[in-house]
Amino acid sequence: MPGQNRRLTTVTRTQGNNRALKEGTVTPSGFTFEFEEFPVLVHGFRRMVRSLEFDVSEMALTTYLTAREHGVRFTALPIFLVRGFHHGAIVYNTRSGIRGPKDLEGRRVGVNRGYTVTTGVWARGILESEYGLALDKVTWVPSGDEHVASYMPPSNVVPAAPGKDLAAMLIDGEIDAAIGVEIDHPDVAPLIPNPDDAAHAALREHGLYPINHLVVVKDEVLDKYPDVAAAVFDAFAESKRRYVDRLRSNTIDSPTATDRMYARVLETTGADPLPYGIEPNRNMLETLIEHALQQEILTRPVALDDVFAKATLALTA
Repeated sequence: MPGQNRRLTTVTRTQGNNRALKEGTVTPSGFTFEFEEFPVLVHGFRRMVRSLEFDVSEMALTTYLTAREHGVRFTALPIFLVRGFHHGAIVYNTRSGIRGPKDLEGRRVGVNRGYTVTTGVWARGILESEYGLALDKVTWVPSGDEHVASYMPPSNVVPAAPGKDLAAMLIDGEIDAAIGVEIDHPDVAPLIPNPDDAAHAALREHGLYPINHLVVVKDEVLDKYPDVAAAVFDAFAESKRRYVDRLRSNTIDSPTATDRMYARVLETTGADPLPYGIEPNRNMLETLIEHALQQEILTRPVALDDVFAKATLALTA
């Protein structure tokens, strides 16, 4: 059959919604995935952004939008592999005198890795939209550089000194709070009380269900194979359907914390916790773009039809 040898080097982590792809029980019509594994997935992101090393890659949403604005030649498919809640991503030093999000104004807040990291964007958006924090009155202290090397952050972003560890800085009082830092210490607590309950309240009341990762394909591959976008979308969608069926029937062996989170979303909403396609996710995508503009990650608005492959604009799953 024509196209059977069209191989796609592909990076995506092994997780419930991708498991059938990684096991080979679902494949894209006319193509074969050749998976490359990264113990630290963001290392794959960086190589894709900086050297377009793979044909298909999982990618953080804000990294993708930033890279596109800076001319990187890849295009997203509306396959939203990872979602999550970020009310619990913000922790603070309980000895700092901080009592709530507004008290971060005038303080230094660490951000794990780069300023453009998607978890940081969502967390700052929550602090601003739900709790009234003036983001420009905070000094943001990322612990690493950006995947998109040409991106220049706003003036209130001051990177940590080389070799500095955000967790140690938080405990020592060099920063007052941090985003995306996992730490078990008696002086460190979630800034937003009962963050899981707060996140699910936001889901019920406002539909806030953040998207973190999607899939990108090199423009060179999209140009060479007009059928690749729909084939890849359909394969990821079928793998995801099988996973959601297991969530619905409660037949996942040894569920992970992520599985339990998606199961709770399913219970809360009664709907597929991992919808693919632009329309079911338009509100969250537009919200993320608004946050990225406000936080000076993007310099100009973008239309969703311009950042997803044309062949997938009407696809949903």
